[in-house]
Amino acid sequence: MLGSGQGSNFVAIADAGASGRTEVAIVLSDVEGAGILERARERTIPARFIAPGNFRTKLDEEAERAFVAALQEARVQLIALAGFMRVLKGEFLRAFENRIVNIHPSLLPAFPGLEAWKQALDYGVKITGCTVHFVDAGVDSGPIIAQQSVPVLDDDTPETLHQRIHAAEHDLYPRCVEAIARGQVAVQGRRVILKQWRDGTGDRVD
Repeated sequence: MLGSGQGSNFVAIADAGASGRTEVAIVLSDVEGAGILERARERTIPARFIAPGNFRTKLDEEAERAFVAALQEARVQLIALAGFMRVLKGEFLRAFENRIVNIHPSLLPAFPGLEAWKQALDYGVKITGCTVHFVDAGVDSGPIIAQQSVPVLDDDTPETLHQRIHAAEHDLYPRCVEAIARGQVAVQGRRVILKQWRDGTGDRVD
């Protein structure tokens, strides 16, 4: 898992994996004091800071090589981004094609980019949510795996809406990672097919 912040989605996935088919092999961060590293160490999961280089929104070539090498050394089969605030490019994506997933706090393709919950609130939509998707070279533009809706309430603030979206993320993201681990996710172009998927109520969707 890759993250830049406190790591609440990491915690959801790591704790869910304890009773499932997934195991977090390593946590990497581009922020030396990131909370996600501490959360990983609390769970005795290997955790490393790797300096990102001089760019603000992406890794430089040396950092990219270091991240890829660390992930390959850990023999990861899937990379889950958890608030990783850098766009992955080129060699990184080629090294792990269709093996990088991310969660975004909106119902993509609506409201890509930063502070998506605030974008939704400012736009005036009545329903937003979160999206788990494969990562490509664009910003929040990869094939969609699954989505979960969250109503926008009349008295919502950016903070209250963000909190409820977070709760939906913590439910949806571990279920998607588990489905991938079970071989229940197939990519057909931009379409992602879910086999024997269980929705948020536990009901199976064939």
